[in-house]
Amino acid sequence: MSQKHSFQAEVAQLLHLVTHSLYSNKEIFVRELVSNASDACDKLRYEALNNSALYEDAPELRVRIAIDKKARTLTISDNGIGMSAQEAIDHLGTIAKSGTKDFMSKLGADQQADASAQGQLIGQFGVGFYSGFIVADKITVESRRAGLKPEEGVRWTSGGTGDFEVEAITRAERGTSVILHLREDAEEYLNAWQIKTIIGKYSDHIALPIQMRKEEWKDSEEEGKPGEMVTTDEWETVNKASALWTRAKKDITKEEYESFYQGISHDYEAPLAWSHNRVEGSTEYTQLLYVPAKAPYDLWNRDKKGGLKLYVKRVFIMDEAEALLPSYLRFVKGVVDSADLPLNVSRELLQESRDVRAIRDGNTKRVLTLLENLAKHDVPAADASEEDKSDAGKYSKFYAEFGTVLKEGLGEDFANRERLAKLLRYASTTSDTATVSLADYKARMKEGQEAIYYITADTLAAAKNSPQLEVFKKKGIEVLLMTERVDEWALSHLNEFDGTPLQSVAKGAVDLGKLQDEAEKKAAEEAAETFKPVLAKLKEALKDKAEDVRVTTRLVDSPACLVVKDGEVSNQLARLLKQAGQKAPDSKPILEVNPEHALVKKLDGSVHFHDLAQILFDQALLAEGGLPEDPAAYVKRVNALLV
Repeated sequence: MSQKHSFQAEVAQLLHLVTHSLYSNKEIFVRELVSNASDACDKLRYEALNNSALYEDAPELRVRIAIDKKARTLTISDNGIGMSAQEAIDHLGTIAKSGTKDFMSKLGADQQADASAQGQLIGQFGVGFYSGFIVADKITVESRRAGLKPEEGVRWTSGGTGDFEVEAITRAERGTSVILHLREDAEEYLNAWQIKTIIGKYSDHIALPIQMRKEEWKDSEEEGKPGEMVTTDEWETVNKASALWTRAKKDITKEEYESFYQGISHDYEAPLAWSHNRVEGSTEYTQLLYVPAKAPYDLWNRDKKGGLKLYVKRVFIMDEAEALLPSYLRFVKGVVDSADLPLNVSRELLQESRDVRAIRDGNTKRVLTLLENLAKHDVPAADASEEDKSDAGKYSKFYAEFGTVLKEGLGEDFANRERLAKLLRYASTTSDTATVSLADYKARMKEGQEAIYYITADTLAAAKNSPQLEVFKKKGIEVLLMTERVDEWALSHLNEFDGTPLQSVAKGAVDLGKLQDEAEKKAAEEAAETFKPVLAKLKEALKDKAEDVRVTTRLVDSPACLVVKDGEVSNQLARLLKQAGQKAPDSKPILEVNPEHALVKKLDGSVHFHDLAQILFDQALLAEGGLPEDPAAYVKRVNALLV
C-alpha cells in the first residue's frame, strides 16, 4: 500500500526552478545521478569496513545505466548502500542543506545568466537528485538498504510537483535504481552514444566501473533494408574506472585533469592550476590539489565545510576532510590518498593523528609552492619558456579572487608566515591596483628609509586622500594602501618583512629619520614651542575626546589628523570591531595639528575657540572615515560659523 507525502516547501520551490531555469543545460542530470550512485557505493565500502556482511553476495561495486526506448525510460542503478523507506522519505522529500535558499536565489536571480554556469549550482548545493526532473516528468526510485531483508525494499515515485508516494516492495538486490520517465523533448537521452559521450565528459574519472549494455551491428535479414545497432545482454564498462590520482602524471592529459576537477568540485570553469605528487618517506600519500579560477559563492560562509576528499589505500573515507589543509587554504579542492592512515579513521582522529599533521604540512607547502611559481611567472621574462608564458597573469587572477583569504594565514600559520608575506599584494601611492608586493616596495625604498609604510582605510579613495599621507607624498615616499577588513588584523601578526619593520602612518609620532633634514626638525621644534599656549587650550577643550593634542610635521595641506599610540588598536580597526558587534578597546586618539594651516592659526585669540576646536577634531575624524559622536552638533557649529 502506497503512502502519499508532501514535499518540504523549499523542495517544491526548488523543483520549479530546476525544471524552468536549467532546461537549456539538461545533460548535467547524468553527471549528478552518476555521482550520487558512486557516492552510495563509497558509503557502502566505508560501512563494510566494520561489517563485511553488508556486501551480501555482490562484493564488486558498480554503476549501471540502462535504456528502454519503448518505455522511454533511462535507469541509473548502483549496488551501493541503498535506502530504507524512512531514508527515502527523509533524503528525497526534504533538504537539510543550509545553502538551499541561497541556491534558489542564485538560480532564479538572473534568467539571462549562462545556463551551464547555473547548472553547476546544483552539485555545489548538494541537491543533484532533483536535476532528474530537467528531463523527466516522473521519477521512480527503487531501493533497499544493505543489510535489510529483500521485502524491506522501497519504491519512491513523484511527478516533481507538490507530493510523492512511497510504498514497500520486494527487492532482491541491495542499492538504488533511479528510473527517469523521459519527456518527449528529451528523446536524445535514449541514445546510448549520447549517454556515453556525457559520461566521458563528466564522469570518466570515477573509480567505479560505469556499465551499459553492449551494442553490436546487426545486418537486416530483409533484402534492401539497412542494418541497425542491437543491444545485447552483455554489460561493458564505458569509463576508465581507475582513480586518476593513482596514474602517472605523464599518462594524464590536461583535459583529464580539468575534467576530474570539474567532477569533484562541480565547477563549470577549468581550474587555474594544479599539483599532482606522490609523497614518500615516514608518511606516504598521493596528493592532487587544485586552485580554482573563481572563488566559490560560500567562501565566507562560516557554516560551510571545506576540505579535501580523503581516501585510504583507494578506499573512500571522507568527502570534506578539513584537517588536511589550514583554514586559509579552504578554497583548494582535490584528493589525498594515504597509505598509512587506518581505514576506520574518524574526524576526531584526524585532528590528533601525527600522520595527518604531516599530510597537512605537506599539502600546505605544496600549495604555497604552486602559488609561488604562479607569482614568479605572472609577468614572464622575455626569454621565458612557452610553459612559463602560459602562466602569465594567472597569479593576478588568483589574487583578485583569493588574496583576502590568503591574508588570514599571517595569523594562523606561523611556520609559513614569511612565505605568505611574499605572496601578498597591495595597492600603493604609486599603483591603484593590488599589484605591489612587499619585496617590490622594499626594492624601491628611498635611501635612508628605515620602514615600510602603510595605511588602512575603508576604501581606496579614503586611503589615497588621507591627511596622514601628506608629508609622504611631499617627499615622494611610497605608502601601501590597505583597504580590506582583514588587513589590520593580519598585519598585527607581521611586524617586519625581510628585516625591515612595517609602520602604520596612522600610529605614533611621524619619524622619517634620515629622510627629514635638520632644518625641518628645527622648524617643527620651534613651532611646538610657540604653539604651547594654544595646545594647552585645545587639550582642555577636547579632554573628553582626545588623549593628547600635539604639533605634527606629517601634515602639509590639512589642518589636523587623528593618530593612535604605537601598539594600540587603530581607529579603523576599532570601527570595524564595533560594526561587527564586538567590543573595541576603550581608548582616545591623539589630535595632531598643522601650525601652518590658516584654520589652526585662527584659533589663537578666537572668541569661537571651543567650537573651532570641536570642528577641528570632528573634521579629522571625518577625513579618516569616521563619524562625529553628535553629527547634529557638528552641523550646528559649522553653520554658526558660516553665518
